[in-house]
Amino acid sequence: MTVIATAQVYLARSIELATANVMNSGGPFGAVVVTVDGQAFDGVNRVTATNDPTAHAEVTAIRRACAELGRFELKGATLYTSCEPCPMCLASALWARVEGVVFAADRHDAASVGFDDAVFYEYFEKGQPAAVMPVRKLALDGPEAPAVLQPFTTWNTLKTRIDY
Repeated sequence: MTVIATAQVYLARSIELATANVMNSGGPFGAVVVTVDGQAFDGVNRVTATNDPTAHAEVTAIRRACAELGRFELKGATLYTSCEPCPMCLASALWARVEGVVFAADRHDAASVGFDDAVFYEYFEKGQPAAVMPVRKLALDGPEAPAVLQPFTTWNTLKTRIDY
């Protein structure tokens, strides 16, 4: 089977997962993480089913792959997803060190049925994050000020730390 044919199989699988998930109280999104050695890990959107706003298909597939493989990185893996990943899912793939992402429907297709993530993309793309949600740094005064770096200082001196 060629690389393109293999990609189409996994992309078709993500679409099948998404469609079935709709009938199981989930959102219309599915994903498959495929490792370099061909292991595949499915994920579906469980946001409303579990009241977890982070339970997107891509994230659940990444979580499952990492849990079953017993590691927190997926170097060399490909993430196949039924729809273009939102910024959170892209960030999750980056943190997992996924090598690439392949998607079927795009953000505009999702928006046409009410999944409009445009404001989240704009948060990062337009450089005006305060318009969506204010995020600010607060400097500590007095004796608490040095504590800001304490977690990093402690981490840096820990001999048993696991870098990531």
